[in-house]
Amino acid sequence: MTRFHFISTLAGITLLEAARNRLFWLAATVVGVALGLAQFLNQVAITESLEIQVALLAALLRVAAVFIVATFIITSMVREANDKVTELMLSQPAPRSSYFLGKFSGYALVTVILAAAFTLPLAVFAPTTGLIAWSASLVCELLIVTSVSLFCVISLTQVLSAFAATAGFYFLSRSMAAMQVIAGASLTSEHTTADAAINWIVDAIALLLPSLDRMTRTDWLVNAGPAMGETLGLVAQSAIYVVLIACAALFDLHRKNY
Repeated sequence: MTRFHFISTLAGITLLEAARNRLFWLAATVVGVALGLAQFLNQVAITESLEIQVALLAALLRVAAVFIVATFIITSMVREANDKVTELMLSQPAPRSSYFLGKFSGYALVTVILAAAFTLPLAVFAPTTGLIAWSASLVCELLIVTSVSLFCVISLTQVLSAFAATAGFYFLSRSMAAMQVIAGASLTSEHTTADAAINWIVDAIALLLPSLDRMTRTDWLVNAGPAMGETLGLVAQSAIYVVLIACAALFDLHRKNY
């Protein structure tokens, strides 16, 4: 079995597992519920009903996509480890990097399908340019979540701890810009040494985290989409973080004894 065939087989098995676990049916249910809530708000809103509808729908779909991807990856990897499937795969005459790339490729295909499914309901309300940018940004965001989930589950090996670490990383990355603003604000005109130290720590943490607050923004679906340079910058940022986190996960996989 060639390395490419091993990777593609693992990716196909992962995609088949998602289908058998009714993951795509779950996504369809989430889309239906989100559409129902958005339609309800559209009926009760007095002004700017379309903007409220789009904002709610986009926010619900984004959070649901992140939750579904992280939960599926973590539970799938833990189940395979408990059933000794991981040991069986790693015993094959293929390097561990092939196993990791196969699993990551399968999960990446799942994220792309989910991103496409969660983008379709917004096509009715949003302009094309903003919708394309939102969809591409959602794919990038989910790929980051995929790599983080793999890293956490390989390192921590437990569902609860891996999910908590992934959720902490995601929400911290989402709220870091607001935390920088809060840390930089002061109730008095004087800035003490403690204030400066807190600002430095928050800025240092922000440098290590992806700027998820700049991605998958709702205003792209209401107003004009981002400029091409901003979109390419977000894609480049996502690619760098995905590669770095995937390398860290692969390093952790190599040092483990199975």
